[in-house]
Amino acid sequence: MLKHLKSYCNQQVSAAPLAVFRIGFGLMMLISIIRFWSYGWIEKLYLDPKFHFSYFGFEWVKPIGDWTYLVFIICGLSALFVALGLKYRLAIILFFLSFTYIELMDKTTYLNHYYFISLVSFLMIVLPANAYYSIDNLINKKQYLNIPKWTVDSIKLLLGLVYFYAGLAKLNSDWLFKAMPLKIWLPSKYDLPFIGENLMQQEWFHFAMSWSGMLYDLFIPFLLLYKRTRTYAFVLVVFFHVFTRVLFPIGMFPYIMIIGSLVFFDPKVHHKIIRSIQKFLKLFSISPKPVATATFNYANQKLIVSGLVVFFVIQLLMPFRYVLYPSELFWREEGYRFSWRVMLMEKRGYANFKVVNPDKNTYFYVDNTDFLSSFQEKQMSTQPDFILEYAHFLGEQFKAQGHEPIEIYVESYVALNGRRSQPYIDPDVDLLKQYESFQPKSWILPFKDEIKGL
Repeated sequence: MLKHLKSYCNQQVSAAPLAVFRIGFGLMMLISIIRFWSYGWIEKLYLDPKFHFSYFGFEWVKPIGDWTYLVFIICGLSALFVALGLKYRLAIILFFLSFTYIELMDKTTYLNHYYFISLVSFLMIVLPANAYYSIDNLINKKQYLNIPKWTVDSIKLLLGLVYFYAGLAKLNSDWLFKAMPLKIWLPSKYDLPFIGENLMQQEWFHFAMSWSGMLYDLFIPFLLLYKRTRTYAFVLVVFFHVFTRVLFPIGMFPYIMIIGSLVFFDPKVHHKIIRSIQKFLKLFSISPKPVATATFNYANQKLIVSGLVVFFVIQLLMPFRYVLYPSELFWREEGYRFSWRVMLMEKRGYANFKVVNPDKNTYFYVDNTDFLSSFQEKQMSTQPDFILEYAHFLGEQFKAQGHEPIEIYVESYVALNGRRSQPYIDPDVDLLKQYESFQPKSWILPFKDEIKGL
């Protein structure tokens, strides 16, 4: 076993696939930052709200006023430098830190693909993505035609995990046997040309989309790995992601996955892509200068490979941490994030907070719009950790106004995947006496139904 592992670690492959991935990733991230800024989302999501929901353990990560724009500038510029392969190592470190800081500033904005980008950029810190076709080559007057095979395979593995785990998550009774939540979402797309008033309204189409989505996620990594099916699989990748982009507002994620899937192709495909980039640059009188070639070697390969093994073991286990918690995952959401559970549920909720003075036996209700944006309130009303954090924030606010002693209770109802609304949080529990931890939250009321599956 060790002999085979050592042999594998010593295998070399063309550096072109990793170079193309670096260019595509950097450009997609640059476009994402520009898009985010141009839509006014920095101000709307990070500067306007009076309160920001935090990740457990990262409460110290907050927007920093107008300096928040600087974080986005650093993130965008570092993405550009990554694409160019200019001061690559510093650029990818800065990108990882700035992007992850942006991601952690407010839990309300959590998306699976933000988490994916943080993981990819972290992984790229130790990969020689600037070994070939980079400005660093021109500065150092040296390039590397070949790099260790595991460096390219690590990107393939991470992409494969995202797809496969997304497929596993769809193996549940709501998705497969009730076509939920697609049965709720698709009919609302009636304004789509040709299909909006026809296919989108048909129940059989809702089931077809559910089952095909599950099969796609489960099998696409293997179809991309197998040379005979790779081209057909990539066509399917393009169709799937473009179609989902038309249906749902999921930003740049479809394009990121399309560009990322190119890494599965043989080096000759990537050399063609690089030649196409060179032809484009010649239109602006930019031609590459010849540089010497050299053999790439890691000075500390054993340490890096060992670190990557730990990294991927964590990624393999993280989605299954939900088994440590009781009851229904979709209802409680303990262990739901960071597990590639993509668009699996539609939750709508109502949370009315009651502030009680136990000494005077008086109370009043909170108007959530005094503290939260409509987007924040929608997210808060269906997620227990949001509800708890908001309750403690309210406690601090009202104590500062002289309302002591106080207790805070919540009247909460949630509807999950088309079911009738059910009581969500125990209305007799003072949330100020509850604290965030990795322990199960006993104050979440039981789910009055069952969803079978992983």
